[in-house]
Amino acid sequence: MAYAKYGVDPTAALARAQIGPDTLRRREATVTSWQLQVLAGEAMRELDDEALGWFSRRLPWGSYVMLLRASLTSPNLGIALRRWVRHHNLLTDDIVLSLHEAGDVATVALVERRLDPAMREFCLVTLLRNIHGISCWLVDSGIALEAVAFPFKAPAHAAVYPVLFPGPVHFGALHAALSFDSRYLALPLRRDDQALRALLPQALSLVVRPYRRDRLLVQRVRMLLQDLPGAGTADALAHALNMSPRTLHRQLQQEGASLQDLKDEVRREQAMALLRRTARPVKQVAQAVGFTSEKSFARAFRQWTGESPAEYRRKGLAV
Repeated sequence: MAYAKYGVDPTAALARAQIGPDTLRRREATVTSWQLQVLAGEAMRELDDEALGWFSRRLPWGSYVMLLRASLTSPNLGIALRRWVRHHNLLTDDIVLSLHEAGDVATVALVERRLDPAMREFCLVTLLRNIHGISCWLVDSGIALEAVAFPFKAPAHAAVYPVLFPGPVHFGALHAALSFDSRYLALPLRRDDQALRALLPQALSLVVRPYRRDRLLVQRVRMLLQDLPGAGTADALAHALNMSPRTLHRQLQQEGASLQDLKDEVRREQAMALLRRTARPVKQVAQAVGFTSEKSFARAFRQWTGESPAEYRRKGLAV
């Protein structure tokens, strides 16, 4: 569509992306992430428009690098994103970006003013993927999404959306938006100008491929173990986090943690709190923190603290 808008022949770009005529003719045809990355990069350079025709005026080649460089000196992700959306709003008034917090949820909202209906979906999806991918890169952390919303009906290819966005996707919303745990905003930036220069040859990979590492995963797992009854299994946790159990174990390992260690840590903290603050019998405390028998609980508690539950309680009462 961008090539048609500017009256430019896309043949050379399609050839470099190894996309043949037959693929273009079939509505159900798909391309790989590599092909999409190559084609988009060729189009942006050839058309000198990094917005690929979405807006009423071009965003010349280098516009998004300029935005990224302006955010790179921020002390944390929250300030970087605020700079990003403010500067993006200076480039075009066809859309308005904003960042706001409500409780423990941060939301980047995208409100349309005027967009070509034929390019609308591609524009909104790409912009949100771009913001999410760049945010992940800046803090070197996969940012789990609480929700992603789009202001149109679910398309025929709606099954693709969960691949693009790691979180619940909703259609028919008032405007496009993505929401995530606001604690990510406090993460310090881990990139500098040298890292940016290394990124540039493959910058579009941030848009077409999900970022894997998650620096808040350990905290999120710990909170789920504390707050959700029955969340102690890998399957239950993975479901709550919108990932597979295998991915959960792998990412925890990357963060230097294990699910069993986190479960033990949470159970220990809960058990110690119940022994200090309540008069429940030890057997009830054991059941409350997930042990099937008082004996196995006492053995685990001694390994954790060097004391029996009764000894720990007596010391707490003495204090």
